[in-house]
Amino acid sequence: MSSIKVIKIGGNVIGNPEKLEKFLDDFATLPSPKVLIHGGGKEATELAKKLGVEVKMHQGRRITNKPMLDVAVMVYGGLINKQLCASLQKRGVNALGLSGADADCVRAVKRESKEIDWGYVGDVIPGGVDGSFIQNLLENGITPVFCALTHDGNGNLLNTNADTMATEIASSLSAGNIVDLVFCFEKKGVLLNSSDEDSVIEKITPEYFEKLKESEIVSEGMIPKIENAIKALEGGVSKVLIKSAENLLNTIQTTVEK
Repeated sequence: MSSIKVIKIGGNVIGNPEKLEKFLDDFATLPSPKVLIHGGGKEATELAKKLGVEVKMHQGRRITNKPMLDVAVMVYGGLINKQLCASLQKRGVNALGLSGADADCVRAVKRESKEIDWGYVGDVIPGGVDGSFIQNLLENGITPVFCALTHDGNGNLLNTNADTMATEIASSLSAGNIVDLVFCFEKKGVLLNSSDEDSVIEKITPEYFEKLKESEIVSEGMIPKIENAIKALEGGVSKVLIKSAENLLNTIQTTVEK
């Protein structure tokens, strides 16, 4: 039985060179085996605007038409993914950049909705992650670096939420392993008071989460992040942490528990 860490970082970290360097230094010191999953929405939006591609969002989530999908593939699967791998190689981490299409690692289905056409947005199908392949990479000293792209098995790439990718990958590795899932973003953790950076909630249970939603202490993008954390625990993940990418190695964080 191995102890595996699955770490997810978002675009706010990737878009800040100083913060990213600090995060990669810390990530490199973590003992292997480990997996990195990254977003990059901010960079995708910036490139789309330069290329004259319209950026459409709905409730904080990206609508991905074909031109936007092309941008996402260029940014997520190309520029960001390969730069992260190069930066980790410099630090002695044998990183391998992957999308869900590579080796059929993560298969998804195009999201259907009667209310809105999400375009090429993918939801991971049950059993859609090939955990045994990822496990094999880890056992051979390779650190997978996943971008948030999946595929449908019919030749189509799909844009998938990076938190969801991290949740599904961590859950797939939990069979026979102790897996910690860490969501890294710009705050120290989930805050009780959004204007007080030090008001980190130490522990959140599903019951407490419902109360936090009702009182609107957590809202918008934090809701799906905690929902993913709870789903990961239900999928066999041992521990889920939400913390700052700048403090990967310290214990200031929010722990999500069953």
